[in-house]
Amino acid sequence: QVQLVESGGGLVQAGGSLRLSCAASGRTFSTYAMGWFRQAPGKEREFVAAITWSTGSTYYADSVKGRFTISRDNAKNTLYLQMNSLKPEDTANYYCAAGAGRLVRSYDSWGQGTQVTVSS
Repeated sequence: QVQLVESGGGLVQAGGSLRLSCAASGRTFSTYAMGWFRQAPGKEREFVAAITWSTGSTYYADSVKGRFTISRDNAKNTLYLQMNSLKPEDTANYYCAAGAGRLVRSYDSWGQGTQVTVSS
């Protein structure tokens, strides 16, 4: 398994931006497909974005498409999530994970999460 540590969360006003980072260690980061998920209080964890390891193809939830960008730097073993035009409904704990697809059960390594709060 790969170990994951997220950072970059915080408090931002609606319309603002944040960039989340996820540092990976352990097994070779570049061979993993990676994803970002989020979980708001009282809600289920939901898919945000994913990126494949081979071609770098990206996938997004409809709710963030056009506002968020997932990327990876294999040389730095780091995954990123650039979040622009943030909305109050983006408030959640954000997790990076190693796996593939859009389903929580398809990911087997998770970070501890980083809190993002968007004020109106």
